[in-house]
Amino acid sequence: MNSLIRSVLLLALAAGSCLLSSAAMSEKNLAGVWVGTYSEDWPDRFPGPELGDYAGLPINDADRLRALSWSASLIALPEYQCRVHPSDYANSFADIRLWEERDPITEKLIALHLQHFAWQTRRTIWMDGREHPPEYAQHTSMGFSTGQWDGQVLTIHTTHLKEGWLRRNGAARSDKATVTEHFIRHGDILTWTVVVNDPIYLEEPFIRNRDYRYSVDNQVANYACDSVVEMVRAPGYIPHHLPGTNEDVKIFAETHGIPYKAAMGGAATMYPEYIKVIRSLPVPSPR
Repeated sequence: MNSLIRSVLLLALAAGSCLLSSAAMSEKNLAGVWVGTYSEDWPDRFPGPELGDYAGLPINDADRLRALSWSASLIALPEYQCRVHPSDYANSFADIRLWEERDPITEKLIALHLQHFAWQTRRTIWMDGREHPPEYAQHTSMGFSTGQWDGQVLTIHTTHLKEGWLRRNGAARSDKATVTEHFIRHGDILTWTVVVNDPIYLEEPFIRNRDYRYSVDNQVANYACDSVVEMVRAPGYIPHHLPGTNEDVKIFAETHGIPYKAAMGGAATMYPEYIKVIRSLPVPSPR
């Protein structure tokens, strides 16, 4: 009888070990330094998109008004110069570092931490099943993120984001937005997909993909930022354009021969069927 009980216990332990091993195998190790690759969307990610280029963005009329009222001189203000990129935009350029936080006894994954080179931003992705805080809790540039493994894909849900931007040319993202991210590792390649849902400024979800390559040599260096007075302005002045007065937003469409209406974006401009609409729109004269 004792021998039988011992055999049953050994089988149970073996089965449990297999289950734990299987669960661990479903997770990918994302720890390390990841170097951004820039074979796609180079102008958008480093030099920055052209003013008036909102084609393919699912922005609504309210966001379009924000974009057309925006002035690039805004980022010259001392209080804006060191303003960090929000977590849903920060993956557009530069390198990142990921590391794990585990329980020292159980080795259960508590959190993933992500450090971005630009402005040394750091965010925490909680992996321990905790709930998101109530709506009135503090909103930050990094937001509040929780993650879970869907097979070998890490899925992250982020709330409590401060107002940010979709592109660096005035297209905004409100503080009511929620963000879903997916980290997918294939060997030394990491794909980071961001899906932004914004009931205030977007007609449909906005999706962005970025790729990284694992590095054994690179490190994420320190990023110093000291604001300075670049131009003396009247106290309290905020660079802007009143509605209908910003003629510069037409330069993009006129330079590239794109119908002005198409350049103004909207959910319809994301889809191939919009090509038929473009053919029926007047093309502005080139500058």
